[in-house]
Amino acid sequence: MKKRSHARNDTQEKQTRQGREIEMDRYPVLDKVNSLEDFKNLKEGELPALAAQMRQYMIENIARCGGHLASSLGAVELTIAMHRAFDSPTDRIVFDVGHQAYAHKIITGRREAFCSLRQENGLSGFPKREESEHDHFNTGHASTAISAALGMARAKKLRGEPGFAVALVGDGALTGGMAFEGLNDAGQADVPLIVILNDNEMSISPNVGALHHMLVNMRSSEWYVRFKRRLVRALDTGIIGRWLSRHMENFKNRIKSFLMPKRLFEDMGFLYLGPIDGHDIDELTRMFRRAKELQVPVLVHCVTQKGKGYAFSERNPEKFHGVAPFSIDTGDIESALKKSNSSVFGDAMIALAQKDPNIVAISAAMPIGTGLTEFAGRFSDRFFDVGIAEEHALTMAAGMAAGGLKPVVAIYSTFLQRGYDQILHDICLQKLPVVLAVDRAGLVGDDGETHQGVYDMAFLSTMPNMTIYSPATQQELVHMLELAISRGEPAAVRYPRGSLMQAVSAQPVEKGVWEILEPISEKTVIATGAMVAVAIPVCRKLGVGLVNARTVQPMDEDMLEQVKRTAKKVVVMEEGVDCLGLRVSAALSPIPVIRMCVPNDPVSQACVNHQRQFCGLTADALIENLTEEPA
Repeated sequence: MKKRSHARNDTQEKQTRQGREIEMDRYPVLDKVNSLEDFKNLKEGELPALAAQMRQYMIENIARCGGHLASSLGAVELTIAMHRAFDSPTDRIVFDVGHQAYAHKIITGRREAFCSLRQENGLSGFPKREESEHDHFNTGHASTAISAALGMARAKKLRGEPGFAVALVGDGALTGGMAFEGLNDAGQADVPLIVILNDNEMSISPNVGALHHMLVNMRSSEWYVRFKRRLVRALDTGIIGRWLSRHMENFKNRIKSFLMPKRLFEDMGFLYLGPIDGHDIDELTRMFRRAKELQVPVLVHCVTQKGKGYAFSERNPEKFHGVAPFSIDTGDIESALKKSNSSVFGDAMIALAQKDPNIVAISAAMPIGTGLTEFAGRFSDRFFDVGIAEEHALTMAAGMAAGGLKPVVAIYSTFLQRGYDQILHDICLQKLPVVLAVDRAGLVGDDGETHQGVYDMAFLSTMPNMTIYSPATQQELVHMLELAISRGEPAAVRYPRGSLMQAVSAQPVEKGVWEILEPISEKTVIATGAMVAVAIPVCRKLGVGLVNARTVQPMDEDMLEQVKRTAKKVVVMEEGVDCLGLRVSAALSPIPVIRMCVPNDPVSQACVNHQRQFCGLTADALIENLTEEPA
């Protein structure tokens, strides 16, 4: 496999120059901030202007290159206050997910490079340790910050190092089980961990579940802080108060439980502060400094508005969560002309659900991204958004299947990794009819290493009773989904971001049956999924065989026998780490098999075409592999 190196192109250099030109004259306070030290030297009275300019700067840049806008707009004052109160890198700040880290990047010396955000060789869209000493932990997946920060706090204590560990976590990420595991452990840990809860009522889609409703109640009862202080003071002083404290041991706790849902955090061992206005820099800074003084696990509850400062994102934060380039004046987003695979999946689900009342759909906080919004509207009683809780989603689906339903779980490939045990233990071993709609399978582009969907084929293929469908066209996607549901067994239908081919095949889709697109010959290509479109023009031009491997598991043993009888050289193409190629190579031995796949190394952010060049998954690379003679 030939790798291509990443290289900054002329367009990127031009964008960088443009970014430097626009920032200076219209952002006088922001222009002073070229480092964290510069930021620390700003006067208190300059901070509101800095926040406003930073928002506009982010809007201008993200309008051109795309990015996670709404989350970062909502966390501007929060980030300013954190960096006023804490001293990075001595204090280690961990951003959960990292969608809200743009202001942090700007403050910590990356303002001039911000125009390269999420571009090849540019700034990562997430915190990245390799990028800055102020990025203390690489993030991208939700619910990790508390555990990571607790680990850092314990490391500081054991090594005798100064400073604090701080976890910034959103209320959406707090629905993930790992966040509660971290809270449960941290509350009894003898370390001064500070958890900042950024409560904006949103993850990507509107939050769901009991925790969300609890936080809503807390937001609507801000009066309780003053009431609590007065009540506790009354109970701890005077004859009556002392008598109550002495003879009614649980009295205060009962009142506290009645008045304050915050008891959840305090029962876990955290001192709770808040809720406070997440856009009040002075109050935030004061509260964070107070949290440092306490020297115990503290949770600071901050209420923010996602998308703040840009009317279109305030009104529609879901739309502007992860956004393509857009018009600042109208809020209109650049859209692809072709129908996305996610939309095709969503339409297919509606059509199938109309015929079968047992079909249900499950999402882990991604109904929009996975194309299930319309399904949710039409079949509200058959759609379940469990929040950021992939493990729960999968085992719940197994329970539904055991109860006679036909669940389809739509999850991005990168997040499906979290559910390995649930897929194996709860679905596959019991052979329950759960269908996994694996969206964003393959290379994903500008989100980079943490979001590449290149591992699902490899780990799913190790599981018993699991069928893996890999459509090359949108028509195949629809047919494979229908087939997977109808067969009543564990199955995964994996499809990439964007749009597969529109081609129509005359051969029906069957489990374990591959399709011959060009007659098998001495040189034959076996391609799966999106790689089929890359291989077709090459194979036709060179007159070599082409097989569409529609199912990665099981393989088509009869087809492999045909290939073995005829071919003298085989090339396998897959947009994932080495899986199908490895298995085909074993089946065809001793015939030489060239395996074109994603390397087992992180693939950096870039457009998908450039990522394919880096991985050697291009038409040119295929031609080279087919025409190159053995040494």
